[in-house]
Amino acid sequence: MDYEPPFLDVYKPLLLQNSHAVAVDVGGSGIRNDKSEWCELPLIDLSRLSLDHVEREECMKEISRAARTWGFFQVLNHGVSQELLQNLRHEQMDVFRNPFATKSRENFLNLPARSYRWGNPFATNWSQISWSEAFHFFLPDIARMEDQHQSLRSSIEAFASVVAPLAESLVQILAQKLNIKFSYFQENCSANTCFLRLNRYPPCPLHSRVFGLLPHTDSSFLTILNQDPIGGLQLMKDGKWIGVKPNPQALVVNIGDLFQAVSNDMYISAKHQVVGGEKEERFSVAYFYNPREDAVIESQMMPAVYRKFSFREYREQIEKDVKETGDKAGLSRFLL
Repeated sequence: MDYEPPFLDVYKPLLLQNSHAVAVDVGGSGIRNDKSEWCELPLIDLSRLSLDHVEREECMKEISRAARTWGFFQVLNHGVSQELLQNLRHEQMDVFRNPFATKSRENFLNLPARSYRWGNPFATNWSQISWSEAFHFFLPDIARMEDQHQSLRSSIEAFASVVAPLAESLVQILAQKLNIKFSYFQENCSANTCFLRLNRYPPCPLHSRVFGLLPHTDSSFLTILNQDPIGGLQLMKDGKWIGVKPNPQALVVNIGDLFQAVSNDMYISAKHQVVGGEKEERFSVAYFYNPREDAVIESQMMPAVYRKFSFREYREQIEKDVKETGDKAGLSRFLL
């Protein structure tokens, strides 16, 4: 099919070098496709925030508790309608059906260079292979999309218009429960710094050997995700990989590295990955609540666990580590 990225052609040398391997093993964990390993994340009904003081306070405590113990949770009554999610998924499927040669053009959709990405260009062995493709949209760039993709643009704008204030609301709650001033986030984050990512995980003939998305933590303050009913998201909990059972009514929320840094490790940026599927393609859409490039990331609690650093410095260090080692060192580079 002309819309599939050339995974096998590009990765063939790496796979031939390791033809004896039968499973990926990263840190002793490995890929786990057994759906019986699925768990249900803490599920929080956000409508309780509109009830009396007692209910609101208990809901806020549950959000903070989940961020401390899991680094992940799910939310209901989040404001994103099922109709909107279905429309977005339909448009998402359509845009990924464009020929690979078209998608990979620098000016496709009238978006900046590298808005379309696939695989892992820095892979040096089979354990670093990523079997996925994605479109990255910084919020201000959505309006630049060509008129021929107006329905896609409208769906993305509608989704962003709901999840952007949702992210701010959750960040405000999480900050309040640690006595961190919300103004810190307001001063450093805006619509210009946050972005959406549309993900597609194609059927993978090597699904037991490679990842859909490599194990990683998010380099954000907060991420909000909608995964399809097929699932594939897994997170590290108590040293084991466990699958996140899809809930079609819920959005998944996870803490990013930057929130872990400013919270002095009170909130967890949990490592997670996506496993590949043999026959079914999978889709998800994620919103990343990020600061501006020159924002200073520093602990809002004392004594600090991490030294001060800018978001630009953090991103550049990650890019350097990935190019040199194929993996992200993350916050460990900034420990005091």
